Amino acid sequence: MKQPIKRHPALQPWSRDHHHGLLLSWKIKKGFSLGIIPERIKKYTDWFWESQLIPHFDTEERYLFPILGSDNHLVQQAIDEHRQLKALFEKEDAVSETLSKIERLLNDHIRFEERVLFQAIQEVANPEEIKLLETVHGETEDCETWEDAFWK
Repeated sequence: MKQPIKRHPALQPWSRDHHHGLLLSWKIKKGFSLGIIPERIKKYTDWFWESQLIPHFDTEERYLFPILGSDNHLVQQAIDEHRQLKALFEKEDAVSETLSKIERLLNDHIRFEERVLFQAIQEVANPEEIKLLETVHGETEDCETWEDAFWK
């Protein structure tokens, strides 16, 4: 059995965001398994993109990634995946196919950040960078307040 990842407290707010992102992937998959029409799922994913992921990606790119530097291959991979996810979330056609792609890419992206990128960041972050990280992550909106819990 794998040991849980020891996450530095300064990075824990981003890891909590990741938990909600993994739940989004699960909700998409669950919605499909229940036969929910894709447009109904898309309403939730559109809200989640605007209220959760855009601010999350912004704070990662502004505060976390610079710790490793823009030339770092892990940072480049994360930014590329952010761009791919942005394109998928903003796509308006082929809803079922797009939601399936979001579900897979978001899940894989979060696992990469948690297992690889965040580990690298916490290994090299200096005390000043850690102190900054402790102050920049704001509160995120509750993801369970959506009125149409199609996944239940």
